Amino acid sequence: MNAPHPTALSREQLYREMAPHNLTPLWEVLHALVPPQPKTPCVPALWKYDEVRPFLMRAGEAITADEAVRRVLILENPALRGQSAVTQSLYAGLQLILPGEVAPSHRHTQSALRFIVEGSGAYTAVDGERTTMHPGDFIITPSWTWHDHGNEAGGPVVWLDGLDIPMIRFFDAGFAENDTARSQAVTRAEGTSLARYGHNMAPVRHDAPFGATSPIFSYPYERSREALERLERDTPVDAWDGVKLRYLNPLTGGSPMPTMATFMQRLPHGFAGKAWRQTDGAVYSVVEGQGEAVVENGDKTWRFEFGPRDHFVVPSWHTARFASEPGCVLFSFSDRPVHQALGIHHEERLS
Repeated sequence: MNAPHPTALSREQLYREMAPHNLTPLWEVLHALVPPQPKTPCVPALWKYDEVRPFLMRAGEAITADEAVRRVLILENPALRGQSAVTQSLYAGLQLILPGEVAPSHRHTQSALRFIVEGSGAYTAVDGERTTMHPGDFIITPSWTWHDHGNEAGGPVVWLDGLDIPMIRFFDAGFAENDTARSQAVTRAEGTSLARYGHNMAPVRHDAPFGATSPIFSYPYERSREALERLERDTPVDAWDGVKLRYLNPLTGGSPMPTMATFMQRLPHGFAGKAWRQTDGAVYSVVEGQGEAVVENGDKTWRFEFGPRDHFVVPSWHTARFASEPGCVLFSFSDRPVHQALGIHHEERLS
């Protein structure tokens, strides 16, 4: 057997002697640190609502909204178990609030979105203004704003929570504070924010009430659905996305939140989309209809048959294509604004 090459021996000795000084050689890990293309540990996953809902209802029996503060079942990526993350930068969960309950007021630096999945009549309050929840509504909790939720309706209400928790954790920038009151005082009539900023107009003298976040914190589904229907009827359908719109901050034209972008899209009857991939991993909530998502990465393929209220995730740089025979509507959110701000967003539309 040949003796080790002198260079190999000297390298081993170098590594061994510098390790106590918290030094390590870049050349041993360079290709992993700077890969030829994105290589996420995340995997695609589907959560069928009919399978998840019984666990939500059992959670409603096991713990109150007061005890839990937020009664949520986290949608954990199968490859990131224990990290409370659906992608490396995003959190997703399904929150339940029962009739008569209040999820107590608090605030945190993490930005949050609520997408209503089941039930009507509950509310979210943000800095003194309430908005009533209806299925398909997109509601924002801006960073560091007081917010609480309540259910004054007759049945359970469930919504998708989307937050930038893993991203804020990465930056070690998380703060939170509990309110002294269970529910905050209502100081503005419902719809005030929408009246001020939601009609392509803004007050003559104003500032941005939520900083870099949209001054509109509730985007009703009926308006989004109307826009999708009209565009499907009157304009060409995109071969990759069907009819897809992004929600925006009316003061800037950018994303509603500085860390998360949100979208609503309609796949028309008989749609068979072309494949695409993008660096921002995305979480989808099925609003109505049925369809199929085919996701590929290398030699692996995931095929998801989805229906109303199902949820699925397409990780970064996974090739995906959507199809729907009856037609469907999908809500989604991703960390695209951060990619764009850093100049690292990349997307490919494949033919």
